[in-house]
Amino acid sequence: MMLSEKKQKSAAVCGLDAYKTNLMKQAEKIVLEEFPRKVLEFNNLLEGEQFSYERLPELLPNIDLGIPYAEQLIEYANDRNSTEHENDDGVLKKKRKIDHANIQPLHGTSVYGFINGTVKCNEKLASLTDITRPLLRDSVEAVNKVKMWILFLIPRIEDGNNFGVSIQEEALSEVRTVEGEAASFLDQMSRYFVSRARLVTKVAKYPHVEDYRRAILDMDEKQFINIRLVLTEMRNHFATLHDMITKNLEKIKTPRSNNTEHMY
Repeated sequence: MMLSEKKQKSAAVCGLDAYKTNLMKQAEKIVLEEFPRKVLEFNNLLEGEQFSYERLPELLPNIDLGIPYAEQLIEYANDRNSTEHENDDGVLKKKRKIDHANIQPLHGTSVYGFINGTVKCNEKLASLTDITRPLLRDSVEAVNKVKMWILFLIPRIEDGNNFGVSIQEEALSEVRTVEGEAASFLDQMSRYFVSRARLVTKVAKYPHVEDYRRAILDMDEKQFINIRLVLTEMRNHFATLHDMITKNLEKIKTPRSNNTEHMY
C-alpha cells in the first residue's frame, strides 16, 4: 500500500514538473513574440477606420430609440379605445365587447409592450465590443502565464544578493496590474449592456422624460470612448511589459549571481 502511494505521488510530482517546464517555455515565447504582436494588433485597431473617432456620429442611435413619445402613445391609445371602427368596406361597426368576468387572472411579472416591437441594442457598438472582448480574454490568459512563469523563477528566500529577486518582484507587480486591469475591462463591457437596458426601461416607463433618451446617447458615446481607451491601455501595457522584461530578462531568469547589473 505504501509503495502504491509513493508511485502515485511520484507520478504527480513528475506531472507537475512537466507542467512547469511547458509553462515556462510558453511564457518566455509569449513575452518575446506574442507581446510585440499584441502591441501591433491593438495599435492597428486604434488607427483603423472602425475604431476612429470620426465614426462617433454614426455610432449613436436615433434619439427616438424606436420607443414612441408620450404624444404618440396618447394618440395610439385613443385609436385603440375607440368604440367604433371601420371594416374592410369602410362601414362603421361596433367593436366586439369582451366579457371580463370569464377572463382568468394572469399571474407573473409585468412585461412592457412596445408598439414598434423589440428595442434593439446599439448593434454598431456591440460589434466593436465583440471584436474587443476576445482580445481581452486572450490578454488575460497570456499575462496569467507570464505571472506564473515569474513566480516559478523566484528562488528560495535566503540572505545574500537579492537584487535580482527585487527585479522579479517589480516585474511581477507590473504583470499583476495588467492582468487585473484586463479583467476589469471585461467586466466593464458586460456592465454596459445591463446599465443601458435599465435606461431603455426607464424610457419605456417614462416616455415623456427626454433626459432618459439623452442619457442613452451619452452612455453610448462614453462606451465608444471607453473601448478606445481599453485598446490604448492594453497596447501600452504590452509595450511596457515587453520592454521591461526583455531589458531585465537575465536577471529575471537568474536572479542570484555575481553580476550586479542594475535595472534599466
